[in-house]
Amino acid sequence: MHKLFLISLLICLALTDCKNKSGSGGDIAANGSRYQPKKYVELQHPEWSKNATIYELNIRQFSKEGNFKAVEAALPRLKEMGIDIIWLMPIHPIGIQNRKGFMGSYYSVKDYYGVNPEFGTKEEFKTLVKKIHGMGMHVILDWVANHSAWDNPLAKEHPEWYTKTSDGKFQPTPWYDWEDIIDFDYNQPGIRKYMTDALKYWVKETGIDGYRCDVAGFMPTDFWENARAELDAIKPVFMLAEWESRDLHKKAFDMTYSWSLWDKMYAVAKENKNINGLVEYMAHDVSTFPQDAYRMTFTDNHDKNSWEGNQMSNFGEALPACMVMAGTVNGMPLVYSGQEAGLDRSLQFFDKDSISWKPHPFVEIYKKLFALKHSNQALWNGSKGGTMVRIFNNRQDKIISFSREKNGQKVIPIINFSSQPVTVVLRSNTETGSYKELFTEKLYELKGEDELTIPAWGYFVLYK
Repeated sequence: MHKLFLISLLICLALTDCKNKSGSGGDIAANGSRYQPKKYVELQHPEWSKNATIYELNIRQFSKEGNFKAVEAALPRLKEMGIDIIWLMPIHPIGIQNRKGFMGSYYSVKDYYGVNPEFGTKEEFKTLVKKIHGMGMHVILDWVANHSAWDNPLAKEHPEWYTKTSDGKFQPTPWYDWEDIIDFDYNQPGIRKYMTDALKYWVKETGIDGYRCDVAGFMPTDFWENARAELDAIKPVFMLAEWESRDLHKKAFDMTYSWSLWDKMYAVAKENKNINGLVEYMAHDVSTFPQDAYRMTFTDNHDKNSWEGNQMSNFGEALPACMVMAGTVNGMPLVYSGQEAGLDRSLQFFDKDSISWKPHPFVEIYKKLFALKHSNQALWNGSKGGTMVRIFNNRQDKIISFSREKNGQKVIPIINFSSQPVTVVLRSNTETGSYKELFTEKLYELKGEDELTIPAWGYFVLYK
């Protein structure tokens, strides 16, 4: 009995000694990869998207002609401004039954394989895609997978693919007043296959480079993940989701909307809030959002412009500062049709309302921001770019100051989010060195406790 106890004790002591010697390293080795960090984003971004900008093109309102050929004529101007991805709002035929307005909504799709005759023919669309590619740009197509027009043939051919009211009738997407559309049911395998095949068709037949997907979060994530895999098997695509959610980035979408940045900038510019909300946004972006997930940043888009004012009414004198913010934070900056011409009204959504094109100072702001984004790796997208690092200052109620650095290249935006000039001291001990300012081309030497005077709603963008 004593001998067995002694043997057990010796074994126990030996195991304890072994465990103490191995420490946590032994635990990690024993548990394999359990404790190893893993990348959240598993998809591969197209190489050409690493420092890209994006332009939302409203074909109907973009010109008096409102067609593909008129878009072709504007391509050199967009290229010169620094645009890389042209997002075309939906090009499909629009439903007539329960149509809103005279011309109807692009997002009421009557035929997923057709082209709206308002814009031209399928051959003219293919020509436009080739022209875009020939200028070194890429094109994505707005896609409406959540719902169709009432008179889409699918409603008669496959009524089982749609959700129904309690009395068995077709319905708009629940809780929304979208009376011109009816809601698909993605619990049905048939609609999943049909929609995936249609997505593949446009990539194969017209050579587009991907999609912007309307209300993407209303559909199951596994549908999008499978669709992305099937599309990538044809060619590497770029996918933008109209949503703001981590889960869509894992295997489905390269980029989602940064609605929350717009909200925080609006709160400062329009509601006279302090910059605490902006600071919170940036803190959450750095600490909670996947590093390689692209975020689309903007001061306007068709939803904001159509239903919630316009860039001028929403941001007023703060608009250029917000443009600079959206162009230098982590993310891909968007320009909506007409913004570069100082668009100061909400465009009609269901009827013809052509943009008034005129020279405007915003063009030069975009050109400089986008040229810097292309050349300076600190501003590149996702993990290719630099992390935002806060530079503390003595006016943190009004001044946002931060740096981004990648492979020895650095950008330091300093933005005054107030209606008064502010003299600020930057706690810039880790940012010392020589810089050039993007908009004035003046040289600055940061020494560690640097005093700068920033005009009302003004900004400096230092870079090296």
